[in-house]
Amino acid sequence: MTVPLAPAGSPRDRARGCLLGLAAGDALGAPAENMTPEAIAARWGVLAEIEGGGTDDTEYSLFAASLLLRHGHALTSEDVAEAWRAEIVARLDGPMRGAGFSELGTVRALHRGLGPPLSGRWHPHGWSDGLAMRAAPYGIFAAGDPDEAARLAEIDGRVSHSGEGVLGGRAVAAAVAVAMTGAGPDEVVEAGLRAVPGDSWTARAARKALAIVRDGSERTSREEFARALHDSVVVKHYPWTDLAPEAVALAFSAYVRGGGEVEAAVVTAANLGRDADTTAAIAGALAGAGAGEAGVPERWARRVGPVAGRCLPVVAGRHVRDAADRLADTLTGRPEGGPVAALVGGPADGPSGRARQLDRRRMTLEG
Repeated sequence: MTVPLAPAGSPRDRARGCLLGLAAGDALGAPAENMTPEAIAARWGVLAEIEGGGTDDTEYSLFAASLLLRHGHALTSEDVAEAWRAEIVARLDGPMRGAGFSELGTVRALHRGLGPPLSGRWHPHGWSDGLAMRAAPYGIFAAGDPDEAARLAEIDGRVSHSGEGVLGGRAVAAAVAVAMTGAGPDEVVEAGLRAVPGDSWTARAARKALAIVRDGSERTSREEFARALHDSVVVKHYPWTDLAPEAVALAFSAYVRGGGEVEAAVVTAANLGRDADTTAAIAGALAGAGAGEAGVPERWARRVGPVAGRCLPVVAGRHVRDAADRLADTLTGRPEGGPVAALVGGPADGPSGRARQLDRRRMTLEG
């Protein structure tokens, strides 16, 4: 069945673009995860075509969307922890496949009876990019309000992350919230950086990377650009690649170098290697939020189907387009389609508690 495009520039159009861009970036970057730019070039030349499906980045983003649809602005860290316990921990019947270190550590912490914020501090991977990879739905939900987007992402992050891991999620959520208004890439990334302390590792790495982009990067080759970024922000002595400050820096710089175009941003990010599925997913979410659904290459969008639930069985069969539509409905106040319960797998109770006025955001998004 062909799904009709949403009106260009509408909240639904931008939300679809954001999550389709995220899923496409996740899938494109997946086979290049943990590789160097040189190894990617030797294998593919330029990695530009999706070979398989996405990873936990897309599945956890759908999970985050379900939390927002259930609790809205009243979301608490205990709500998030309880969802993890009921929908992730309780459903495990063997190894947790495809999850990152922070997610595995959080499951173990919750299983031991810990709760937030200790559950995000107990394991040694609180600085990972596991929150940054799933932060885009918070930016969609709080479109036009980067402070609120960052706040909601941090509430989620307290369950699974600490320190720079939480800051990475705040930066991505705030940036997506501004991208949802149609702002240009420079304004978008600056909003992301304002959401974190200026002397943080996340901010310092991102500013180093963005300085490389802005210092005549259009005159450098892809290889020279990748090498300059790696020399500037990559922690070469560390054996893993899922560092949040590094992922945010690479994703933001790829997005700006791509001029906000989905394909250019995602391909640039994926070919930088390291945690390529996450950096390409973040770049795709930012560019997609700005460009809308039509900005995602059709050949990629066709490859984005319902997720398999390999990491999170609770989201199996769900599609990012459906999540985007329902998040957009919270902005417009005009629900379309089936009940929220069809997406979240729980009570269709909708946003509750803290009732924020959305008039300013609606004017920004629809005016």
